[in-house]
Amino acid sequence: MDLYEYQARDLFEKHGVPVLRGIVAETPEQAASAASDLGTPVVVVKAQVKVGGRGKAGGVKIGKSPQEAQEKAEAILGMDIKGHTVHKVMIAEGADIAEEYYFSILLDRGERRYLAMCSREGGMDIETLAKERPEALAKVPVDPIDGVDEAKASQILTEAGFPAEEHAAIVPVLVKLWETYRDEDATLVEVNPLVKTGEGRILALDGKMTIDNNASFRQPDHAALVDRAATDPLELRAGELGLNYVKLDGNVGVIGNGAGLVMSTLDCVAYAGQEFPGKPSPANFLDIGGGASAEIMANGLDLIMSDEQVRSVFVNVFGGITACDQVALGIKGALEKLGDTATKPLVVRLDGNAVEAGRQILSDYNHPLVTMVPTMDEAARKAAELAAKEA
Repeated sequence: MDLYEYQARDLFEKHGVPVLRGIVAETPEQAASAASDLGTPVVVVKAQVKVGGRGKAGGVKIGKSPQEAQEKAEAILGMDIKGHTVHKVMIAEGADIAEEYYFSILLDRGERRYLAMCSREGGMDIETLAKERPEALAKVPVDPIDGVDEAKASQILTEAGFPAEEHAAIVPVLVKLWETYRDEDATLVEVNPLVKTGEGRILALDGKMTIDNNASFRQPDHAALVDRAATDPLELRAGELGLNYVKLDGNVGVIGNGAGLVMSTLDCVAYAGQEFPGKPSPANFLDIGGGASAEIMANGLDLIMSDEQVRSVFVNVFGGITACDQVALGIKGALEKLGDTATKPLVVRLDGNAVEAGRQILSDYNHPLVTMVPTMDEAARKAAELAAKEA
């Protein structure tokens, strides 16, 4: 999960990274009040969006009074930045910037370790710097066990070209950023710029963080970081049910067991939909997992049928750990639970473990919405056909 800048700032502060004060505002009036509370001669009004390039888009402005802060916030709120609408701004203290640096730690999946990147040239697009002047960006592997201690931080700075006399001030900040990365189960911590002020202070002036949702079981505080207003309500509900669900733009609901099978099913549905009016396509990705129970199947079907976009549902299960009879019982239980509110046709393809028992359960149930189809391609075509009729 990507965090907003203000959320990263708060986590930096929690772990002792030096930051400036910042207050979040959702209205121009709140922005004026925040600037007044900060009481500094200059404040920075910064759009809070999970995308880069805010400054170039006009999403970062200077205010020299509460009134100016209000005016700048009014101009920024509601702005579209690369498809992201600005709903919040952060009013931050101004800084006397003498030098700007860049620092990040990220997960290097290919090498199965972490990677620290550092440059004496911060404040600019790091991708551009890496492309045009790669020698200006140090890339230093970090062992996950050893992490970044003072010696490692000093090595990073040396490779980035920092004079030895500057290390003492910057090293503790890099160590604290590493601790933030490690203790918050992050996959990215980036500071651009990391600045030195006229007084010689080192500050994390702008922060980005991505945290690993797979670690949520040991990070209960991270639940409060979810932007519920910007998250699809069906995805929120799926998360509460423990389902692997992603909302898409189509009208054929898809349920399968195993990410590979579900991805293949999405392709089959998209291909089959090309021959029907409106070109029906997948409405979601939903993987009920290799060991899903009848209850999980019922929860998944209930979730998809509550999606107003969905016109038909395709259940594609290859029985392995998840036996087909349990899937069939889940379908039956979901339809009984939904009762008269279940109005969308359901195409079911079962194969593998206990397939005959599963098919028999659905055959005996004989629900008018359920159509059993033996192969994946045929089932995808039937689901697309039904979605086109229902549209």
